[in-house]
Amino acid sequence: MTNGADPGSEQINSSGPEGFSLDIRLWNVTKAQSKTRPYQLRWIVGGKVSSKTFATVALAGSRRSELWLAMKRGEAFRIKDGLPESEVRAAAQAAEPADAREELSWFTFCREYMAMRWPTAAAKTREGIADGLAAVTLAMVEQGKQMPEVEQLRLALRWAVVPANADWEPPAELDDAYRWLSERALLVSALEDPKILRDVHYRLSFKLDGAPAAGETARRRRRALNTAVEYAIERKLLMENPLVALKKVKTSASDRVDPRVLVNKTQAAQLLTAVSYVGTWDRKKGRRLVAFFAVMYFAALRPSEAVGLKQRDCHLPEKGWGTLTLRDTNPVSGKQWTDSGQRHDKRGLKSREAKEDRPVPIPPPLVAVLRDHLREFGTAKDGRLFTNERLGLVGSSTYWRVWKDAREYALPPDLQASILGGRPYDLRHTCITTWLNAGVPVAEVARRVGNSPEVIHRVYEGCIYGQEEAMNRKIEQELDWPL
Repeated sequence: MTNGADPGSEQINSSGPEGFSLDIRLWNVTKAQSKTRPYQLRWIVGGKVSSKTFATVALAGSRRSELWLAMKRGEAFRIKDGLPESEVRAAAQAAEPADAREELSWFTFCREYMAMRWPTAAAKTREGIADGLAAVTLAMVEQGKQMPEVEQLRLALRWAVVPANADWEPPAELDDAYRWLSERALLVSALEDPKILRDVHYRLSFKLDGAPAAGETARRRRRALNTAVEYAIERKLLMENPLVALKKVKTSASDRVDPRVLVNKTQAAQLLTAVSYVGTWDRKKGRRLVAFFAVMYFAALRPSEAVGLKQRDCHLPEKGWGTLTLRDTNPVSGKQWTDSGQRHDKRGLKSREAKEDRPVPIPPPLVAVLRDHLREFGTAKDGRLFTNERLGLVGSSTYWRVWKDAREYALPPDLQASILGGRPYDLRHTCITTWLNAGVPVAEVARRVGNSPEVIHRVYEGCIYGQEEAMNRKIEQELDWPL
């Protein structure tokens, strides 16, 4: 509170613990008799005056703000030197000898960390964390002639960090690797060793065969390790983050879409037709998935969004444009990473709040395809449009096999050997590129597809063509300069 009897000062009165006091009075910055440090800050704690001089008024004002915020938080100040309690604790912690901290093996730490993250993480996030920890583990274990193959060590760590496996013996094929990790893993504090840290950097950036990892893979691994290290600091296994000393992995913009994967209108029509011929006619394996691929090509849905699409999400008028209102995704993960034990994890939309939906206008051709699909196949019991032949969720292996066969039916040998439409996801890329080249504003494209405008600009900048002349005309009309 402000002490009215002493203008320019602020005071809090109360009793505190022994050696500390809440009886604090803080004055404004004043001039001091010094040429090098002419600004002075004075404050009183428990009747004892503390002061400090500064070279600039800005530094003095900044220190005054720090002390005032500590007063507002209700901190007691130490009487002998006037320091807030938080600063006293921080100084004491920094002064602790290195051997006073707790030690834990990297293997045990990974299991503890994953158990902590598991309840609040999505299945794909759990799998990503495990992949990052497994990559680093190859540098955080003793080397030796009897050491198991690095792939076995990686698999053993991925198995061990699943909390449900904590009370079970490892599978027979992973037993040697599991024992090696549990007995010969280095301490977490080994991350402070520059030699170990260089090896960690290598493991983040390269695959087991020595080839460079994809840019996004390296970034994901580093994020996973960084959050684990922050937890290690919280556990006092490390004093500071050693990753700060590592240069970030330099990667090319590998997430940009290669224009060579995009299909044209004729190729798209041929591919969707070819899908209907995959499998025997009576079992209709491919015919069930024509509309599945169509929603990627016409509405830019992700496969995980298409898998869970339900009839209640579809507005399909007899004429004109319809709407798909997306609410859920069903990303595929290993069964060990999901809470349900199923391969599909049910989540909200990517980059959105859990209850938020995303309406996507769809053109008449897609409306017609979806209406035909509902007439022929109906829905699953829960209203899902797309099912496998046993009426379950469409697995990634199922639609990948169908797409592979459809490419062989629809494309000549030279294009089959190319990357043209090599993945089902390339249909989404084609749709987004089509919208951009049609002149749809980037912000609107981003809203429809569930990305940020920045991502759209970065990922699709090499796929936009044919707009230079139109843009020049717009600029010329705006200038309206007499020639």
